[in-house]
Amino acid sequence: MIKGKKVVVVLPAYNAATTLEATYNEIDHEIVDEVIIVDDCSSDNTIDVARQLGIKHIIRHEKNTGYGGNQKTCYNQAGQLNADIVIMVHPDYQYTPLLIPSMCHLIASGLYHVVLGSRILGKGAIKGGMPWYKYIANRLLTIFQNLLLNAKLSEYHTGYRAFSGEVLRNINYMENSDNFLFDNQMLTQIWYAGYEIAEITCPTKYFTEASSINLKNSSIYGIGVIKTSLQYRLQKWGIVKFNIFKNL
Repeated sequence: MIKGKKVVVVLPAYNAATTLEATYNEIDHEIVDEVIIVDDCSSDNTIDVARQLGIKHIIRHEKNTGYGGNQKTCYNQAGQLNADIVIMVHPDYQYTPLLIPSMCHLIASGLYHVVLGSRILGKGAIKGGMPWYKYIANRLLTIFQNLLLNAKLSEYHTGYRAFSGEVLRNINYMENSDNFLFDNQMLTQIWYAGYEIAEITCPTKYFTEASSINLKNSSIYGIGVIKTSLQYRLQKWGIVKFNIFKNL
């Protein structure tokens, strides 16, 4: 617990058996009160590893629900535990959990409701092995979104995120995609609701065991990002209303 805030880490897992232990061991358990792992119908022994590590909150999807569907279960469960701060960490060890204390302090202090671990601030992305085509796509999509959302984030596509419980209660994330677009829709909802987003520099690692979206899904994701940004702008102008911004 930090400053009287209940801190919950959520791990959306899919075939993470070989990397889960390394990820879990870097979590600062003096700050983190609860860890939740949601296994999205993995074909390996992710669940067995989670049990061996002593993770108390283990949920297994009997059918694969997708990356976004996994996160929905993660955040719903964190809400049931009355979390004040929720940090999503990928259990593939691409992002280091060593940044959790810094991210939590920014939220617990009341300065921000959302903190992103950015691979683009500094040289973390290229140094960590991000493919050039992904780096270029990341930069182009981010420029486009900043223009349409009137924002100044270094990137919208990191999977390392921390939220206040208030944010998760107030945005309609259940309306979002069950696939990779979920992350982007969520940030767009957060901007629309008027919350400020902080970023901290995050090193990242690209290696065989780390999950990575393939070219086909990357293309589908990119088109979805453009669509979501246009929806945001159209709703801001009062031209059309979309369900993902309902009640915001």
